[in-house]
Amino acid sequence: MNKLRVLLTGATGGMGSITLKELLKETDKFDITILVRNTEQDRLIVKEYENEKSLRIHWGDLTNYQDVYQCVKQTDLILHVAALVSPTADYHPDLAMKVNYGSMLNIIEAIKDQYRMNDVKLVSIGTVAATGDRMPPIHWGRVGDPIKPSIYDYYAVSKIAAERLLIEAELTYWVSLRQTGIMGPVMAKVKDAIMFHNCLDNVLEYVSDRDSGVLLRNLCLYEYNGTLSKNFWGHIYNIGGGESCRVDTLSMYKELYGAIGFRDLKYVINPKWYATRNFHGQYYLDSDKLEKHLHFQNDSMQYFYDEYLKNLGIIASISKFICKLPGGQRFMGNILKRVFIKDARTEHGTVRFIEQNMKEHIDAYWGSRKNWEAIPENINELEHFQNWNNVIRIDHGYDETKSERLLSIEDIKGAASFRGGECNSDSMITGDWVGKLKFTCAFGHEFEASPRLLLEGGHWCPECERTSWNYAARAKVDPFFAQVWNPIHNVHEPEREYKKIVTELDIKLNK
Repeated sequence: MNKLRVLLTGATGGMGSITLKELLKETDKFDITILVRNTEQDRLIVKEYENEKSLRIHWGDLTNYQDVYQCVKQTDLILHVAALVSPTADYHPDLAMKVNYGSMLNIIEAIKDQYRMNDVKLVSIGTVAATGDRMPPIHWGRVGDPIKPSIYDYYAVSKIAAERLLIEAELTYWVSLRQTGIMGPVMAKVKDAIMFHNCLDNVLEYVSDRDSGVLLRNLCLYEYNGTLSKNFWGHIYNIGGGESCRVDTLSMYKELYGAIGFRDLKYVINPKWYATRNFHGQYYLDSDKLEKHLHFQNDSMQYFYDEYLKNLGIIASISKFICKLPGGQRFMGNILKRVFIKDARTEHGTVRFIEQNMKEHIDAYWGSRKNWEAIPENINELEHFQNWNNVIRIDHGYDETKSERLLSIEDIKGAASFRGGECNSDSMITGDWVGKLKFTCAFGHEFEASPRLLLEGGHWCPECERTSWNYAARAKVDPFFAQVWNPIHNVHEPEREYKKIVTELDIKLNK
């Protein structure tokens, strides 16, 4: 049997590097190509693999079409893991769009230019950030819920544009895997203002870096063995670690700080430093779907807690000792708070937003300054959400119990109406999820889209998506979207429209 030729992007990143190690366990089955930037740091990372006979290192750049073309030419299956992620992407929106959207554009164009649209299988790693802020009580979600990137989140914006491009590219074999928060050593070392964007009442269904690598190895392995279901392709899935990886932020902090001696979080956490909205995360109603295909869920949150302590090293033991002494928790807490406040006052820091009265940011992250002022300084006085198991299921606007092969133009017209717009096409082939139909959104923008993009992907008007975050206005005319906006926003809050400074239209294909 011929080996499966696999192209892996992002092999020097967190998820990609672990995926590479997993693939190299199966060198009798895979010939692997990695596209790596020729930098000193990347050369050091891949140096240990230079003598691997089943590995080809192509020094180049995903934003260079010719590099991508050459790599695609020698592959059967592409694992597109590479991305410029947050928090780096937050500081460089233009670069995030260039890398995240531009790389997808290059890969798809290379496949098309080689007339291999029916042969090459493309696996794209998307993001949970596509559906943005899902604070309680709408903290349970699934694929098909409204696309709603958080305000200022250009990482999510760029990945949403890339996913739309992928779904509509008319490739025979594609899949979008929306990655959640990846727990592991890298997450344990994050030191950035983004930690204060993660609301104390927020939730995430994490997955470990190790399980993410196993996921992609198994995908390749099952494809090689011929045991991967044909129904796997042409869909969007949420990557999640399952029940043992679901946690709210405050509960996670109780574990982390409790492990280093804090019995009372009031000494180490000031709630007024944390946003109360506009991050991303949810518990998944459908993470079992991908698990049934790829069998990767092994780790629990305990893995991250162990990595956190390992990263602290001797500091953890010192902190536990001091916290046992009279006044020790206050002493250690003051030390940590002095470190935290420096990050919270940096460019994207929540404390900076308040101290400099940045009204647009204040409205985005708290709803209003009045809302922020109402937050207590003592964590023990904070009213923390408790009803985590209560599921409010988002209505997708069509009969999901029907078989896909029975999807009709009436279903599409009803779904479009539920989104505040209309379907302008008069007919479609029954059961055709790929053919593009014509639509108009509530704001009069005309566009074409496939049922797969809209109903399974949760996407809608591309003009609205690329122009601004117009969420308050949209919720008034779009009942589908209102389900993920109205429950967590007060009708008396300022109705702002936030213009976007970069879009996918800024990226030009350069062959």
